[in-house]
Amino acid sequence: MNNLVKKLQMLVCLAAVICLTAAAGANDMRTHVFSSSIKSVKLSLASNAYVPPILILGGDERLNVNFDYLDYDVHYLRYSVTHCNADWTESMLMESEYVDGFNYADITDYEQSQTTFTHYYNYNFTLPNENFIITKSGNYLLRVYEQDDPDRVLFQCRFMVCENSVNVRPMVTSRTDVDYNREHQQVSFEVTAKSRGQIRDPYGEITAVVTQNSRTDNQVVVTRPMMVAGDVITYDHNPALIFEAGNEFRRMEIVSEHSINMGVERMQYFEPYYHATLFVDRPRAATQYLYDQTQFGRFTIRNRDCDFGDSNTCADYVVAHFTLDTDGRMLSGGRLFVQGEFTEAMPQDWALMKWDASQGVYVCDLLLKQGAYNYQYLWVPDGTTVGHAGMIEGNKYQTINEYLICIYDRPMGERYDHLVGYGLVYSGR
Repeated sequence: MNNLVKKLQMLVCLAAVICLTAAAGANDMRTHVFSSSIKSVKLSLASNAYVPPILILGGDERLNVNFDYLDYDVHYLRYSVTHCNADWTESMLMESEYVDGFNYADITDYEQSQTTFTHYYNYNFTLPNENFIITKSGNYLLRVYEQDDPDRVLFQCRFMVCENSVNVRPMVTSRTDVDYNREHQQVSFEVTAKSRGQIRDPYGEITAVVTQNSRTDNQVVVTRPMMVAGDVITYDHNPALIFEAGNEFRRMEIVSEHSINMGVERMQYFEPYYHATLFVDRPRAATQYLYDQTQFGRFTIRNRDCDFGDSNTCADYVVAHFTLDTDGRMLSGGRLFVQGEFTEAMPQDWALMKWDASQGVYVCDLLLKQGAYNYQYLWVPDGTTVGHAGMIEGNKYQTINEYLICIYDRPMGERYDHLVGYGLVYSGR
């Protein structure tokens, strides 16, 4: 009898764990790839892949979604979207309130890779389209899944739709409230409604979200302005809007298997992949600032030797070997990550730099599609989730960073956060 009770208790506990796990997955609203077979996910504006993915509600702009499914066989995939609040929790809106028609569509544009060692299918689609029209502003989470298994999401990406009903005037300076032209940059901005009396309660209904280089680990949410004068809402001298300056992103290219690539010491083939051994990186905290025109962490798929078509289907997959020399010292009190858009702009466990005691260096091996990549090294102290570039890259006030300011409005009685305006500003420009 006691054994039966114990077994029942174990089953109840197991069921509880499964329910909690399922709930956690359903509440996961990050940009994230859940399947190891999905690679090189890129969601961007069709007209410009080097700015944040924000659509204007009712406008002509489109988002382009491109990714690979590593397999010999084609998979039949489908996508849907979820409307979210300013904090990326799911909003109270019904699907029929933010999508005109059914909230799903099949991905019909796919093509098999050509003359590559790694076999994959490349998928591509645009949003919105004639069968999928978005009717509300705000934050959106795009989810992609197998047609016959909609509960198992392969990957999900964030994008935004803006009403563009307010003007946002952003500014950034290295003359901050904590130091002067040293290690930080301070963001300030003004919000002006385009129609008089549009925002009735600026202190109670407006939320501002500020991100640096598309990162979410160090983004800042501001719920109260410094002052309001008429229709001008001012956010200034806010300590939360002081960001570490960081440094220009490092760059490397794996665009050819047969010739010299930027940042690559040697290319070798070991079945089943080409391997790109990158030049050894070293900390830059103690070095002088050096300007380099980067893409603020983003990557571009490209095969320079492709003679017959699109790099989306003829670029191969390469194992990139990252090495960081910290003068033979193993760092304590945190973890070190390689970070860029290709790591979902976040420190990821699979992009952790591991200590190689035999060589006295940090190493990380990543399977990447041929292309040009921006990256940096972020230090995450124990017990935190926010990455810091200063320990390895240094904090140089001259660094050109991309800051995105999104303004959300939820008037009294509304059931969702309207994205009413946004501003994009670059430090040092």
